[in-house]
Amino acid sequence: MRVWPGIRTVTLTASVVLAGCGTGSQDPPVSPSPTTQGTAASTERPVEAAALTPVTLDLPSGLGDAPLDEPRQALVPAGWTLSVVARVPKARMAAWAPDGALLISVPATGQVVKALPAQSVLLDGLDQPHGLFFTGSTLYVAESDQIDAYDYVGGAAVNRRTVIDGLPDAKSPDLRGAYAHALKSVVVGHDGAVYFSIGSTGNISAEDRTADPPRATIMRVPPGGGPAEPFATGVRNGTGLAFAPDGSLWTAVNNRDNVADPDGRVVQSYVDDHPPESVARLTPGRELGWPYCNPDGPPPAKLVRDVQTNRDGAEMDCAALPPIEQTLGAHSAPLGMSFAELPQPYGEGALVGVHGSWNRDAPRAPEVSFFPWRDGTLGPQQTLVGGFQDDGGQRWGRPVAAVAGPDGAVYITDDFAGAVYRLAPPP
Repeated sequence: MRVWPGIRTVTLTASVVLAGCGTGSQDPPVSPSPTTQGTAASTERPVEAAALTPVTLDLPSGLGDAPLDEPRQALVPAGWTLSVVARVPKARMAAWAPDGALLISVPATGQVVKALPAQSVLLDGLDQPHGLFFTGSTLYVAESDQIDAYDYVGGAAVNRRTVIDGLPDAKSPDLRGAYAHALKSVVVGHDGAVYFSIGSTGNISAEDRTADPPRATIMRVPPGGGPAEPFATGVRNGTGLAFAPDGSLWTAVNNRDNVADPDGRVVQSYVDDHPPESVARLTPGRELGWPYCNPDGPPPAKLVRDVQTNRDGAEMDCAALPPIEQTLGAHSAPLGMSFAELPQPYGEGALVGVHGSWNRDAPRAPEVSFFPWRDGTLGPQQTLVGGFQDDGGQRWGRPVAAVAGPDGAVYITDDFAGAVYRLAPPP
């Protein structure tokens, strides 16, 4: 196995037991009926799902700081409710601790906080902590430059061990402060192998593919520790990382911006809907193609040449790559990903926090998406929670992650509003 220079791996002596799978054309106005967001070939693909209905966000006293200082309406499944249960500025990823505490990562402050049942700081002084994952009583935290494991005992995170360090971020000397996707995510497999994302340094920074360590990858540390190796490559920014009910590993990917059309022109009308974002099953050695190939068309989306980086196909044979299983509309910016079982008509499926576009005309709306788990794969995207953006593109919230709680509700982080929401089904 190759050991990448700058990365140090540490053999973990603690046992690991898995407890569970733990931004063209004008967008249509937010609809009270969930739809699949557009791709390059299809702007609307209706799917069977529960109708959505507007509800006023329930806001307890003391939690009404801006932008929640005026009544806000969201779209949720009929009969469901949405309430604010905590205010956590810049809240990102979430994980439930064995004692029922809801942990939230806050990269901007270097903290992991407990948001529920009472708010407090669990860890402080970290380097942009982002991904959180529990295996039994072991908490894994993905910082921008390393992955750590802690024992979670008595409501405290203790006995810190470094799984791997030397990961690239803006402090890496060779990058000189230029790193667009420094935040990392982490999950742990049933066998104890640790998987983590390394995002690309830029939009089409092809040098990431040959860097040491390689960037734009999902990496794997074998059970018990050891050298990290690429598990999947060409993954521009696979922030969403989660295990499906069958144990397969999936990622939700932020694909490239400002892509040229087939004639080599960068025009807004084409950029608006190309390329779609990827939701892909990861297998050992899988290649997702970035920056030489882009998904195109409805799912399963074939991979086509990027005319700016791979016009003649010399860099990569895109047609030889397997298609992308599912997609979201271009520039949706999927972030957190988890699997859960929801009340009918949903059932099992993937929850994805959709942050919304920054460079699309009109802006892609933020939402919480649901992908039903059907016959060992993911079905088309549905909107589970919407309404964060008005018809003019103004937003009051941007979801990051959605995780099922022990009470059967879905808990959603929002780094724009600095809030944690509770989406509850009918009693």
